[in-house]
Amino acid sequence: RADFLANASHELRTPLASLAGFIETLRGHAKDDPEARDRFLGIMVDQTERMQRLINDLLSLSRVEMDEHVPPGGRADLVAIVEDVAAFLRPQLEERTITLDLDMPEAAEATGDRDQLTEVVMNLVENAIKYSPEGADVAISLQTGLTRDAAERPGPVFCEGANRLTLAAPTTEPGERYALLRVRDTGQGIERGNLSRLSERFYRVDGQKSGPKEGTGLGLAIVKHIVNRHRGGFAVESAPGAGSIFSVFLPLAA
Repeated sequence: RADFLANASHELRTPLASLAGFIETLRGHAKDDPEARDRFLGIMVDQTERMQRLINDLLSLSRVEMDEHVPPGGRADLVAIVEDVAAFLRPQLEERTITLDLDMPEAAEATGDRDQLTEVVMNLVENAIKYSPEGADVAISLQTGLTRDAAERPGPVFCEGANRLTLAAPTTEPGERYALLRVRDTGQGIERGNLSRLSERFYRVDGQKSGPKEGTGLGLAIVKHIVNRHRGGFAVESAPGAGSIFSVFLPLAA
């Protein structure tokens, strides 16, 4: 708890200090300089949005942790969730000229909370867009009816030199079948030594920060907690220079 509060305070202190500095400048020598004023206001908007993202993610993480011990009882159509997320992120895809390739069955209904599973897909696809170069391809695949072994290790790693690590694993019920969601980017990839820390709160891989739209470092922690609540699995495969695949598998609804 102490580490969490220290990290959260640090993450908020930086944009707050930036805002305070620009406000002081705008009240002083820059108040009669329209060009400087517009530039500073643009930076202030970026810093404000950064704080909003952080606060939203902190609230989301708090809600997920509070309910993590209570298994969800609803049903969620994973195909519809992926299609909704793809439609919502269409402007980001077009801005970066990134192509989204979908490979999905007609239906895949999991046991779960639709809003939380939407958050899982949103986080994974947003990360894939953020860390892929302009003009790249992002691929989403969804398989259904898999055994635990098939869902956890779906064949060889995706390219030579790639490493695979399980970030969360479920307790298997006899005869349980799973739906497997995989999101692949074509970014820089992640060194093997960093894989085990990906779902830590506030952890960011060096060299993969994203400027004014930098992430909060909480997205994959939220994914892991939601997957744990849903008694599912979460894994990553990555190779430096070739990109990454994040996989989530969830129990199918009876």
